[in-house]
Amino acid sequence: MGDSFGDRPRGRTAAEEGVIRDEAAEEIAGEHGKLGLPAAVALIVGNIVGTGVFLLPASLAAYGTVSILAMALVSIGAVALAMVFGRLGARLPEGGGPYAYAKDAFGEFSGFWNAWSFWLTAWIGNAAIAVVWVNYVGYFLRWDSPAAQIALALVALWVPALINLSGVRNIGVFALVTTVLKFIPLVFVAVVGLFFVRGADFGPFVATGGSWIAALSTAGALALFIYSGVESVTIVAEKVRDPARNIGRASVYGVLICAAMYMLSTVAVFGIVPRQALAGSTAPFADAINAMFGGSVGGGVMAACAIVSGIGAINGWTMLVAEMPMAAARDGLFPSVFARRSRRGAPWVGIVAGTALTSLVVFYNYLGSEGGFDRILLIATFTTVIPYFFSACAQLFWLVTGAREVKGARLGRDLAVTAVAVLFSFWMTYGAGAQAIFVGFLMLLVGIPVYIWTKARRGEYGPGGEAAVPAAGHDR
Repeated sequence: MGDSFGDRPRGRTAAEEGVIRDEAAEEIAGEHGKLGLPAAVALIVGNIVGTGVFLLPASLAAYGTVSILAMALVSIGAVALAMVFGRLGARLPEGGGPYAYAKDAFGEFSGFWNAWSFWLTAWIGNAAIAVVWVNYVGYFLRWDSPAAQIALALVALWVPALINLSGVRNIGVFALVTTVLKFIPLVFVAVVGLFFVRGADFGPFVATGGSWIAALSTAGALALFIYSGVESVTIVAEKVRDPARNIGRASVYGVLICAAMYMLSTVAVFGIVPRQALAGSTAPFADAINAMFGGSVGGGVMAACAIVSGIGAINGWTMLVAEMPMAAARDGLFPSVFARRSRRGAPWVGIVAGTALTSLVVFYNYLGSEGGFDRILLIATFTTVIPYFFSACAQLFWLVTGAREVKGARLGRDLAVTAVAVLFSFWMTYGAGAQAIFVGFLMLLVGIPVYIWTKARRGEYGPGGEAAVPAAGHDR
């Protein structure tokens, strides 16, 4: 399917049409400013590998080496989801990613709900990265007061916002540089660390005292959260050079890189740091480096790595927090203000609004009730899974209805991959927990009045967006 600029949807205003024509001209004239394959891969890797990887081995150690099996299963599911996004991106190479796929398969309200869900995830999730980033900066600065920590978090949020406002070329360069810098020490532990592995340090297969299936599910629920961001490049498809080809390649390459790094580094850390020490560690990679070479330089190296990783992830997610509502706004499903762009082509309203909302979550984390932010983060985990599930179901819809001309062995392969992606998304939803699902669903319901208000402002009703005209003989 071609670019969405070609047709004028019913109900679109002349002003909005003018904005879209300007955007189309920018796209034609500015092909050199788009993200190539390396930058697209870097965007995915940078968004997936945030700060969580630096604490993950310690969280998994409490469940035993069954966690390694759990991570392997989760990695398979993430690769399947990346392949599904690649197929959908080739079919519909336009901005919005999961929003566009849900809208195309199931109608505009499903598209809106996915856009709303992802938008919640993006700005809440950025706050999570910022808070962990502040903790690592504190390793060097030792700023412990709430005011100082809030100030640092705001720097972490608004510097990437300014980079995003400066244009897509700077975003791609920044993503590529931060991805390379943060991967150097992680790959070092993942590869060199394997030569320091000791079998006795792995500990038991199941360390919880219960069944291995229960331990596998719980460890898997933790590991599921580290792959958030697999959809990144699909959301900015219009900023990717040759999207029909590069979306799928970037998605799969990015997830495979992350999966390899996650698996190797987890095995290395498990085999270097004794299980009891690892389970209580607050810096497992630093402890692994210290165990490999002695001394305490590892803590500083890994703290610096986490700082680079965190700021790179915030940069990528700041792009996504603006791109998703912009795509929906262009289709008349989000307030039209989100479709506005600056002279540099940046969706400045979405960037500023998203960063402002993230800043409020940061204030809540440091000034609100204890543990409140952890609960919000689990809710964000649930809201990010909704677009994954709808995207996988959209691909299943096109395959089983015959709307896509896929036959024979390829049909069987695509069905198998899609089935894995659907089950993976369902497992992610379950892993968020009952309370997060309940509260997250309430937050999704809040979006419905926004949808109604947006439609009313455009004078539309019904799934096709027809102009609201009163029936003869009836009062409105």
